Amino acid sequence: MDFQELKKLVKQGEHQHLEFKLKATHPEKISKEMVAFANAEGGILLLGVDDDRIIKGLKYPLEDEYVLEKAFAEYITPQLNYTMQKINIEGDREVLAYFVPKSSQIHYLLQEPTHKWGRPYLRVMDKCVRASYEMHKIMQGRIKDENINFQYGEKETVLLKYLAKNTKITLKEYISLTRLPPFVASKTLITLVLANVLLILPNEMEDEFVFKEEKE
Repeated sequence: MDFQELKKLVKQGEHQHLEFKLKATHPEKISKEMVAFANAEGGILLLGVDDDRIIKGLKYPLEDEYVLEKAFAEYITPQLNYTMQKINIEGDREVLAYFVPKSSQIHYLLQEPTHKWGRPYLRVMDKCVRASYEMHKIMQGRIKDENINFQYGEKETVLLKYLAKNTKITLKEYISLTRLPPFVASKTLITLVLANVLLILPNEMEDEFVFKEEKE
C-alpha cells in the first residue's frame, strides 16, 4: 500500500473492516481491536490516523511498533497471525498498517499479562463488542463443525411462531415468552443457530436472533 492508496482507504472512514488509532498510547485497547478483527471477518488497523480521517502519521514509528508488538504478545492468546506494513507520508512520518485475517480459532484478550483466561471480542460494524456467552458458545461450536441434530418441541415451536410475526428476539424476550430457565433458553437459541435455523446478531447491549433467511 502506498500513500495514495492509504488516502483512498482512510476516506472510507471506520467500518466493519477498518479501524483508526492515532498513537499506541493504550496498547491494551489496540490489542482488543486486533482480537475483534480476528474473531470476526478480519480487518485493517491503521496507526497514525485519527477519528476525523486526518493522516497525521507517527514521528517515532519504531517505538510504537515495539510497544504494540510487546502488547500483542502479552495481552492476546492464542497469538495472532497478522502482517504489518510501514507507509511513508509527508513530513518524514509513517503510518503503520496492521492486516488481520479472519482466524480459524478463537482469540482472547487478557485483562492482565499474568492472567490465564481472557475475554473474546468481535468486530460489529465499527465497534469492538465483547462476545456474549451465547456468541462464545456458537463460535466454539462452529470451530468444532459438528452436525447438530435436534427435535422441534414446544419451546422451539413457540420461538419460531414468535419470529414469524416479530422478526427478531433476544434471550431475555425468549425467557419471558416461554418461562424457560435461562440455561435452557440459552441452549435452545445456541442450538438453533448452529443448526442454521437462526442467525445471531451480536450487539453491545444484547444479542438478537433472527431467521437465517432474513439476512441472506
